Amino acid sequence: MKTINKLILIALAILTYSCEDILEEDISDDTVQIISPINNAVIESNVASFKWNTLKGADKYRIQVYESDQVLILDSLTTKTSITLPLSSGKYVWRVRGENYAYESVYSFPSNFSTSIPNDLTNQQVILSSPDNEKFLNFIAVTLNWQALKNATSYSVKVVNTATSQEVYSKTDLTTTAVTLDLTALADGNYEWRLKAKNTDSETKQYSARKFNIDTTPPNQPKNTSPADNSTQTANTSVAYTWSIATDNGNAKSPISYIVEFASDADFNTIIQTQNSNTATLQQSFSATGVYYWRVRAVDEAGNIGTNSAGFKFTVN
Repeated sequence: MKTINKLILIALAILTYSCEDILEEDISDDTVQIISPINNAVIESNVASFKWNTLKGADKYRIQVYESDQVLILDSLTTKTSITLPLSSGKYVWRVRGENYAYESVYSFPSNFSTSIPNDLTNQQVILSSPDNEKFLNFIAVTLNWQALKNATSYSVKVVNTATSQEVYSKTDLTTTAVTLDLTALADGNYEWRLKAKNTDSETKQYSARKFNIDTTPPNQPKNTSPADNSTQTANTSVAYTWSIATDNGNAKSPISYIVEFASDADFNTIIQTQNSNTATLQQSFSATGVYYWRVRAVDEAGNIGTNSAGFKFTVN
């Protein structure tokens, strides 16, 4: 009996705390050590690189950056131990702490720093605006946009096919902050665009770079698998609708999601319900008895829409 009572007490103690709390290391009294920028640092650039040491037991880090008047301009959670932020000339304060599922460390002591943007572009970076990094697009007339860099007089841009390393576009002495690519060389594939700025005395030491993907091929047509055509279901019972789809063989494989439609007629003129799914399955139930039809089509992240599957009939009793 004593043994049973002990086991019960142990079980109750375990239930008092979540598994995550038991497994996670308590970092409540620890502090992240910053590397840069150190207190009172002066950064002669339009970007600041924040770095800190790894904290044992932390899964991620929360970094906060304030303007000198205590206005919060960044509150970011990252698994890395560094982050880069574009900044205007001014005075700032930053701090960072470690976090895991159950605990948070003490914030590092606030560190003051200032930025100034010199005429020398060497240590500066051009801030790219669009398209977003790793964006999937279904057209070749891609417009590249970036922010104007103070003291820069012109820009150079080039586009590289990342699979072949072939440079497919190059243009120098641009005085605008945008350029549109409309090249037959931009077939379906994965690309990286790189941009530099210069003036009469200097140029940025590194290219600013982002990737984009061109996918103009619609997804394959799905095939309904279950419930089978002409099946019978019970009202108010959840049923798994599943389908298959052939593997995309294109050069750029956009992530695929699905649109599932339910209709009261075989031609889908009267669609009674539309559901979205990120996987090739969907749980659905019907409360009203009757005859229904279902079909599915695939949509990729580039915006291409595939062909609907053949409609399957089912009866709800």
